Amino acid sequence: MPNIVIIGSGPAGVSAALYAARAGVETTVLTKGPGALDRAELIQNYYGFAEPISGAELERRGIEGAKALGVQFVTTEAVGLTYMDKLTVETLAGDFPADAVILATGASRAAPHIPGLAGLEGHGVSYCATCDAFFYRGRDVAVLGSGEYALHEVQALLPVVKSVTLLTNGSPLTASFPPEVTVCPEKVNAILGEERVSGVELSGGKTVALSGVFVVLGVAGSTALARKLGAEVDGNRILVDEHMQTTLPGLYAAGDCTGGLLQVAKAVYEGALAGTEAAKALRKG
Repeated sequence: MPNIVIIGSGPAGVSAALYAARAGVETTVLTKGPGALDRAELIQNYYGFAEPISGAELERRGIEGAKALGVQFVTTEAVGLTYMDKLTVETLAGDFPADAVILATGASRAAPHIPGLAGLEGHGVSYCATCDAFFYRGRDVAVLGSGEYALHEVQALLPVVKSVTLLTNGSPLTASFPPEVTVCPEKVNAILGEERVSGVELSGGKTVALSGVFVVLGVAGSTALARKLGAEVDGNRILVDEHMQTTLPGLYAAGDCTGGLLQVAKAVYEGALAGTEAAKALRKG
């Protein structure tokens, strides 16, 4: 039986797995564990849920649904992608040969090691302004970043929140920010707050009162794997065709790593398409 290996267990990866398994293809999902969706405090713009649902619960339900169809989940870290006789995903748990591979690790939300940041994820620390800006309307928030990605999130926040402070954490600015954004170039010593974010402490002891901190650093996690085989990328975005196939036969990508709207609905659609098209191609082959 042909097999598909999917890297990533977020909405795109699990959606791809659901459709591949239903098409009768042996399907394995490689996961490092909970991803960005797990850290989303509440989601209330997703089809089918009248009441807000936590990202962790939505992720759990998706994975359970895939397991019910026979999808195998392996907890490990993918470290390489090669092609000898067939595509092979190299992981810390060994090699996983595949007839097709779907990259769905999302866009990497790199988080610096700042005291208080990890403990307040989902309680004032967010990784998606488009997802969570609504919950901070009329409040003072900060964006932790200094480039184009940070600018995109700032622009999503400005019409909703009271004020936006840019925390560069000592990094140089690589984008032009609106004049109403206060830029703090100092290193961030700590994210403050007990049960929820209350502010940040900067180097020198200065504190800034805040209700939320949006972490917007990082690059697409799947891009490095795509580059290993020479698949075409555009910056941090993996280029795909209308079938979600990269420029290499048998290698697909779906979700945040393909760029565009960083939303669950888009990831689920692209995953469904990638799983369907990969399975269809294997049946033809």
